[in-house]
Parts: sequence; C-alpha cells; structure tokens
Amino acid sequence: MKDLGYLIATVAILIGTFFSIVGIIGLVRLPDVYSRMHATGKVSTFGVVLLTLAAVFATPLAWSKALVLIVLLILAGPVVSHAISSASYRLGIPLKQAARDDLSSKRIQPPANQPQPAQAEPAE
Repeated sequence: MKDLGYLIATVAILIGTFFSIVGIIGLVRLPDVYSRMHATGKVSTFGVVLLTLAAVFATPLAWSKALVLIVLLILAGPVVSHAISSASYRLGIPLKQAARDDLSSKRIQPPANQPQPAQAEPAE
C-alpha cells in the first residue's frame, strides 16, 4: 500500500511540475498581461493542487489540512487572476492584437435624471 502511495505521489509530482513549467513558459512567451494572467492563473492552480496531493500521498498525516488548502486554492486562484486582470484593464494597459473588446462599450454612464458635473473652464 505504501508503494502505491509513492507511485501516486511521483505521478502527481511529474504532472504538477509539467503544469508549473507550462505556466512559466506562458509567462515568458505570451505578449500581454491578460494572456499571461490566463496562463499563470489556470496552470498554477493545477500545478499547486497536484503538488499538494503529492505531498499528502507521500506523507499521509495531514489530509484535512491539505483538503482545506486545496479548496482555498481552487476558490482563490481564479478570483485573484480576475482581480489583477480587471485592475490592468482599468489602468489602461492595452490588449495585444485584440479581436474584440467587450468591456470598451460598457462604460458606466450616469443616470439621465441626474445633472452632469460641470466642466471646468480652461484658464487663459
């Protein structure tokens, strides 16, 4: 039974390391922030979860802690990637070769019944 645990841990280490290397290559090779966030956000979650599973199968003492960590990683990883990408878009970092930009037409407009803020007159 112990050999099966080590075999599962070895396979999980190999696959987790592969995902991590793919994420690093995506971070280096992709052209803009948004593509890089996609590569690192998806791949890092899978890589870290598999490496955590490998640690649990190699030393099966902390299943409960590992399950809590895996759940938090799966929940927080996409949220963090989305927050960073949203902040990048709001800062005005351009998309490289964008086919379409769905957010550009959805600017927040003030309601029609509220007065528009007064524009400052340029000083002469």
